[in-house]
Amino acid sequence: MRSTLLFTLIFYCFTFIVLGRELGGFPFGIFIEVFIFLLTVGVIVKTPKEDWNNINNSFVFLMLLWFGISVLEVVNPGSNTIAWVAEIRTTAFYPLFLVILGFLIFKTNRSLDIFLILVIGVSTLGSLNGMKQLFIGLSPGETAFVTANASTHLLWGRLRVFSFYTGAGQFGASQAHIGLMTLILALGPIKTKWKKILLFVCAGLNLYGMLISGTRGALFALVAGVFLAIFLSKNYKVVILGGFVAVFALGILKFTHIGDGNYQIYRLRTALNPEDPSLNVRFITQRNLKEYMATRPFGGGLGVIGYNGVNYNSDKYLSTVQPDSYFVKLWAMYGVVGLTIWVSIMMFILGKCCAIVWRLEDPQLKTKIIALTAGYAGVLICSYGNEVINNMPTSIVIYISWVFIFISPRLEKLERSTLLD
Repeated sequence: MRSTLLFTLIFYCFTFIVLGRELGGFPFGIFIEVFIFLLTVGVIVKTPKEDWNNINNSFVFLMLLWFGISVLEVVNPGSNTIAWVAEIRTTAFYPLFLVILGFLIFKTNRSLDIFLILVIGVSTLGSLNGMKQLFIGLSPGETAFVTANASTHLLWGRLRVFSFYTGAGQFGASQAHIGLMTLILALGPIKTKWKKILLFVCAGLNLYGMLISGTRGALFALVAGVFLAIFLSKNYKVVILGGFVAVFALGILKFTHIGDGNYQIYRLRTALNPEDPSLNVRFITQRNLKEYMATRPFGGGLGVIGYNGVNYNSDKYLSTVQPDSYFVKLWAMYGVVGLTIWVSIMMFILGKCCAIVWRLEDPQLKTKIIALTAGYAGVLICSYGNEVINNMPTSIVIYISWVFIFISPRLEKLERSTLLD
């Protein structure tokens, strides 16, 4: 029952934006907290005493540390309490509680397979809906969204596809993330031919979704994830061949004009152009912010920048700054001290994940955990260019991925499920 409710929450985090976009008039995101509350009650009531030892690990301690730092930011005079409450939900509350719930609920290989099937399946539906937007048309709610966000979602008269996500940026990054994971699984030692073919089809659809989103930063999620996956495979022939193919593909994008007749390829190519105007705007913003933040080592407070900044702190300078990068947003809210701590936590978790993968021996399980680790690495890199890791559905996929990566040595000792083998 608890695992079913948590899987339902994962599905809801992919799709709740549709409700707000098509129905409106209600903050449907609040139901995420309702799910978490119900899950917490269920865990407290049903979890055996010995299972509580599952949360005695570095992942939970680090999330608890970050939550504590975020709570202390309430005294930061740069923001107000309402903005702090609105921001701490995604910044610190979700990662702490979802990681704890994941460790207390998920214990089997079957749960891992259901998680992978669920996120790949819903993400592929997102790709198909994106194709519908591009080739058939928009629903009334989608039309209203594009009208309100024409400056970012209609470029030179061309639609940046966003499907049922918060926007094109999140859609493209999520598609790159799940597409990468699916491709790694498809290339793994799957015995059933139709499952392998289906995974390749889903990978292709997700990567096409990334392309039509016009999200150039998603390319770096793909590149970083691919190189890490190749390295973790410990197959040196694959390392050499895969590295050559990846470099060759980047070389074509960087040094040729092949495919420029296709708008999506042309826009993706601009991600590798250091003279790109939008990239230079971001650099200018960061230079200006550097001077302002020099006297604020602990930042301007939670909710002082971005959406919450505009809504609750419009009188503050930081609310006028477009953060774009999640790293920049954290820098503005927590200062250089908080940003350093957050980056250190993320890098420690990435290193821990890689160390766990390195020691796994079961080839099927190892492929799945490589997919999750490479996906996390890609999202982390992508978050330097966009707010990705803190937004749904990417955030919940990452937090639950951490759980499965950490418990994978224990799963290796259990009887394997055959859902994805």
